Amino acid sequence: MLWILRLLFVVVLGSMLWVTSWASLHQSMFAIPHGVLSHPWFIATLFDAYWGFVTFYVWVAWKERGLPARLLWFISVILLGNIAMSVYVLSELFRIKNSSQLGDVVAGRNPGRVVLPAALTALGTAAYLVA
Repeated sequence: MLWILRLLFVVVLGSMLWVTSWASLHQSMFAIPHGVLSHPWFIATLFDAYWGFVTFYVWVAWKERGLPARLLWFISVILLGNIAMSVYVLSELFRIKNSSQLGDVVAGRNPGRVVLPAALTALGTAAYLVA
């Protein structure tokens, strides 16, 4: 089961990096036509995505004990969405050694490491500035 989860989140991360890169090479993120921005399904999809990000973040905020890590993970998830989320899950999945420790991924608490979320926050901020 562990290798399946690792593979799943590697696929999520890889596909998100690919599609984001592909889209960025075709059009600026801020050049979305007004007809798309005002379309009800575009707005509904954004609401759905960001509420999903917030839901995931609530779990991360519970797992990470330090306030700096919590804040950096929040910014990372809001800026990078599924990219940051898959990096978080992969970091948790590669921290354990076998499937019997999956409960640690779900329910284990962390001391609040800041290096990874700080790097993702910097990456996300840079991506928005370049866009």
